[in-house]
Amino acid sequence: MLLAEFAQGRAAVHHIGANRVVADELRVLSRAVTAAGVEVGLRDLDARPFEDWTDAFEGLAQAAANRPLLVVLDEFPEMMLADPSLESTLRAVWDRVRGRTQLQILLCGSAVRTMERMRQERAPLYGRLDLALHVHPFAPSDMRLLLPKLSPADRARVWGITGGMPLYTSWWDQRQSIKANLLRLVYSPSGLLKNEGDLLLATEGYGGGGGAHLPGQILRAVARGRTKFNEIKDAVKTDPTRTIASLTELRLLERVTPVTEGEASRRGYYRVADNFLGFWLRAVDPHRSQIERGLGSTIATAAMAEFDDLMGERWEHAVRHHLRVLAASGMFGDDVTALGPYWNDRHAPVEIDAVALAGRSRTAVMLGEVKWTRTVDARRIEHSLVRKAASLPKLSDAPRLVVAARERVAEADPSTLVVTATDVFGDPEIS
Repeated sequence: MLLAEFAQGRAAVHHIGANRVVADELRVLSRAVTAAGVEVGLRDLDARPFEDWTDAFEGLAQAAANRPLLVVLDEFPEMMLADPSLESTLRAVWDRVRGRTQLQILLCGSAVRTMERMRQERAPLYGRLDLALHVHPFAPSDMRLLLPKLSPADRARVWGITGGMPLYTSWWDQRQSIKANLLRLVYSPSGLLKNEGDLLLATEGYGGGGGAHLPGQILRAVARGRTKFNEIKDAVKTDPTRTIASLTELRLLERVTPVTEGEASRRGYYRVADNFLGFWLRAVDPHRSQIERGLGSTIATAAMAEFDDLMGERWEHAVRHHLRVLAASGMFGDDVTALGPYWNDRHAPVEIDAVALAGRSRTAVMLGEVKWTRTVDARRIEHSLVRKAASLPKLSDAPRLVVAARERVAEADPSTLVVTATDVFGDPEIS
């Protein structure tokens, strides 16, 4: 949909690769060129389709000699599977025609590692890509546009399950309860998302050896609470370093460290970064055989009983995203350099859900606590944050306090920033 929107108002050819044999792929591309009304000289592409990729790229460059032409090659990695020399062919033609044509080529693919490799120094197209974009899921605040009929709290719950994936969210029936949707989508033998986790894991090639099952083993270990590196290593019985790096690169796994220590800290832990995959691994995958046997309804009941435990971490993540947006707007000063969780377990354990650091000195200028409860009493939390602040390496004289709850924060000091699901996921009146 993004590519189609980008192509609106342009002379454009849109081709979707499907790992066909090269001759078939070129015939399909030739038909797409004809259907778009693009003329390649006097050539009849129906009678004489492109013979090879050199012929195709040179012909398209010729068609764009005097007017702009956008050629979208979607699922480009699928095309590369059928012809591994495709990148080199495109480079050779592009180096010859660039500057003498108004051809614009847009390469797209869902296999993230393959697309990222195209940007590496030894890759054929290195230095020839004018723009590279990674399409991220929608942000929590976008859920008000995707699910306008739901309350902010229910939007938060759906985001906790689907993340910001538009396809998953489009399948959500806003007229039904969360349990009814889960019964239809994941807890029935024919559920559209029942096997989606397997499909996600099969999309990519993973580095690190250890066999094809290692990425899934690592993600399952993390989803079930083995979040430290040594815990993961013990669970999978091999060194997971390279595969963890691949999963992190793919944004399926995320390493979380105390904000005061940065990414190099040894005290970090891992979390499944994709909301749906984390939900699937934890609440669907262990039960798939029983779902097939007809126990989906009772399994859904059990899953809903544990749902608040799942939402605690997701809510914290959503609130921190919201606070980063506020920080970027200058709410906590004009020199915020980092925002994330903080913990210190060296002496008396201390945990703060959100801390903003500012300036070269990385001084804490904001402290926040996040609760996935309907209502909280802010006074108790404010006193707790002030007490915990003493453990921070550097603290401003008057740090801003933040208290977040699902629906209501009571008795907050006027200087305290109050955050609810309405702030993060949108006001129903706005929708």
